[in-house]
Amino acid sequence: MEILDANVAAEVADKLLEIQAIRLQPEKPFTWASGWKSPIYCDNRLSLSFPKVRSMIKEQLVKSIQHYFPNVEAIAGVATAGIPQGALLANDLDLPFIYVRSKAKGHGMENMIEGKIVPGQKVVVVEDLISTGGSSLKATQDLLDAGFEVLGMVAIFSYGFDVAAQNFEKAGVKLICLSHYEAMLPMAVQRKYITDDTLESLSEWRKDPAIWKQ
Repeated sequence: MEILDANVAAEVADKLLEIQAIRLQPEKPFTWASGWKSPIYCDNRLSLSFPKVRSMIKEQLVKSIQHYFPNVEAIAGVATAGIPQGALLANDLDLPFIYVRSKAKGHGMENMIEGKIVPGQKVVVVEDLISTGGSSLKATQDLLDAGFEVLGMVAIFSYGFDVAAQNFEKAGVKLICLSHYEAMLPMAVQRKYITDDTLESLSEWRKDPAIWKQ
């Protein structure tokens, strides 16, 4: 995983904290669907309700695509949270937009991919959040199976798990994120959402979330 710019990573993390798209509760952790206990919950869909934040994220994602994937021919959003972000980017870049369902539509054409399928078309995949990378890489594989050439993926925020880096490397998919967990922690301290005393616990969670608070 790469980030576009360290200053951008800090700014994006700060804005996500400000609008409470990122919430931190180290003393009363959230429980994920996997059963993991987590001190953080990230819902970047909230950024869509804040025009200035939405525009800032869109502009930085556009810059990421233009810098890392200049040969892009289409944008592919990952359902559901990657759909609005991807549509915004495709509009700004004046490119076709498609999106990938989590599972095939159960009626009609039973599509997995919505939009015009053009075999050989160079696409960049858009996600809002990267955890382990499993669902994101499944969408990438669906695009490859449909005949697209996947140049890479851009995302707003990553938890920075080692397993995610390993999964993307194994799949051969380049991942560019605007911000990540490590960039967020000092912003959270600065905003007094957490204290220096809780930083160690928060850092330990990212290293091994499966056993944190067990």
